[in-house]
Amino acid sequence: MTEIGRAIDFVIGAFVCLLLSCRGSYGLQSDVNCLRALKDSLEDPFNYLSYSWNFNNATEGFICTFTGIECWHPDENKVLNIHLSNMGLKGEFPRGLQNCSALTGLDLSNNKLYGNILSDISKIVPLVTSLDLSSNNFSGEIPKDLANCSYLNVLKLDSNQLTGQIPAEIGLLGRIKVFSVTNNRLTGPLPTFSNRTFSAESYANNPGLCGVPLPSCRAPSKKTHLGVIAGAAVGGVIIAAFGVGIGMSLYLRRVSKIKKDDDPEGNKWAKSIKGAKHIKLSIFEKSVSKMRLSDLMKATNNFSKDHIIGSERTGAMYRAVFGDGISLMVKRLQDTRHSEKEFASEMATLGNVKHRNLVPLLGFCVAKKERLLVYKHMPNGTLFDRLHLVNEGDKPLEWPLRLKIGIAAAKGFAWLHHNCNPRIIHRNISSKCILLDTDFEPKISDFGLARLMNPVDTHLSTFVNGEFGDLGYVAPEYARTLVATPKGDVYSFGVVLLELVTGQRPTFVAKAPESFKGNLVEWITELSNNSMLPDAVDKNLSEKDCDGEVFKFLKVACNCVVAAPKERPTMFEVYQLLRAIGERYNFTTDDEILIPSDLGNAGHIELIVAR
Repeated sequence: MTEIGRAIDFVIGAFVCLLLSCRGSYGLQSDVNCLRALKDSLEDPFNYLSYSWNFNNATEGFICTFTGIECWHPDENKVLNIHLSNMGLKGEFPRGLQNCSALTGLDLSNNKLYGNILSDISKIVPLVTSLDLSSNNFSGEIPKDLANCSYLNVLKLDSNQLTGQIPAEIGLLGRIKVFSVTNNRLTGPLPTFSNRTFSAESYANNPGLCGVPLPSCRAPSKKTHLGVIAGAAVGGVIIAAFGVGIGMSLYLRRVSKIKKDDDPEGNKWAKSIKGAKHIKLSIFEKSVSKMRLSDLMKATNNFSKDHIIGSERTGAMYRAVFGDGISLMVKRLQDTRHSEKEFASEMATLGNVKHRNLVPLLGFCVAKKERLLVYKHMPNGTLFDRLHLVNEGDKPLEWPLRLKIGIAAAKGFAWLHHNCNPRIIHRNISSKCILLDTDFEPKISDFGLARLMNPVDTHLSTFVNGEFGDLGYVAPEYARTLVATPKGDVYSFGVVLLELVTGQRPTFVAKAPESFKGNLVEWITELSNNSMLPDAVDKNLSEKDCDGEVFKFLKVACNCVVAAPKERPTMFEVYQLLRAIGERYNFTTDDEILIPSDLGNAGHIELIVAR
């Protein structure tokens, strides 16, 4: 038991995942203390917290059932978001929140909180991405320290009693998307944000504020006090710094454009490693054990853009054609910052992940800052290209083949979720990551790469920057929770299933009326609400003998893309449902039925989880 009870720390600050048998003894007590301190520090006149927040419980995850609390995992006492809006709570800003060390969202709006916003607030909620303190009675100045909450996307301070200037440092919040200080008593010039501008509505009902987009600030009188001069000087330095920053940004863009003009083949990076010494090509398959980097360079014409067969968020994929007629695929990973040792360790793990419906990873190469992955070539390209007839001469896929692809792909994803050791959440599922071999057997690519693509500065970066995955495939809860889950994968795969049965693209529905501006899921939802789902089926699937299968398939897809994650099936259930639909085709055999080893074990370990 002691060996099972060891904490295993996965990717970029991912939370410690413990086996079910040891969760109770190694619970995250700090977050329990956090909520206890929060409750004790606030008056709760309507007993919202008193009735729900019962701390007489030793079960792991018990705080996740509290009113207004969202956890990273329902069986782990680790708080993700706190929503306590409009509860009539009274008191000062609760300092005890510092014990919720992984908190990313805090909403205390529409209460009766008072006093100053803590001057060291970045030490209390350092990872917060959304902070809503609006409609309270907070007074005093906006603390400069808020600028150190560098992950903030949303900052709402409106309808309080705040005074003084908005700190110029607030403009340094590089990820800010929503900012509001309306209905306060603020004065002075507005901050200059480096990445966007906010409308006058964000500053309304603060008569003392000035500067774009509000009326211009008055020039200081000649009898200006020394303090004002000093303040103006500091402001000038800040504005100048922003000016320099903007100038540098424009300069770098210009330089980038010049570099592109100097690099028409897009392979200057490849030429830079061509003459490098001591570059090893590590291979997992004996059949290609003699391959060298120079062989890859020659087979791709020094990674010329003419050899690019696909480009995704994880990087560009090149076709490598060798003299003996063998073709492989080489992926150049995009923006991975792991050390050579860390990268090699990841590759050693992924090289051993084998399944019929995964693209085989044959090897990898580390050349200076470049990271290259070598895969078996899939001659029929991506499912996306085949479904949407991207290549001239392609013909629509027939129903039995679409069903076969859906079943086999579901089996591959179910294996990653439930049977692979370690478990893998893909996090970037789309029809572009499903490749087709000679027999149109689907092979999943990019599995396990999510952890290699995260910038090293923060576990939140991938989501905070909006890189949730390909547009149209992203689960709706990701924008709120900033955490990848198996049910998020199910949603993305549900969009792929909708593509298979409708023939429509995930972000643009050609069959929809011109007035419709939504995506594929929204179109399906609208048709379902109006009892018009049959209209969604691809016109190329006209065989009458398969109508029942098509509509059952469509129903499974719809269940995968429901808004509530808990209402979606697991990937194993998706596979079983699809397998039952295609039973008459004998696509699978009894010995291929997955038996998830984690059924009934909520404590299974997941490899790819962003906190």
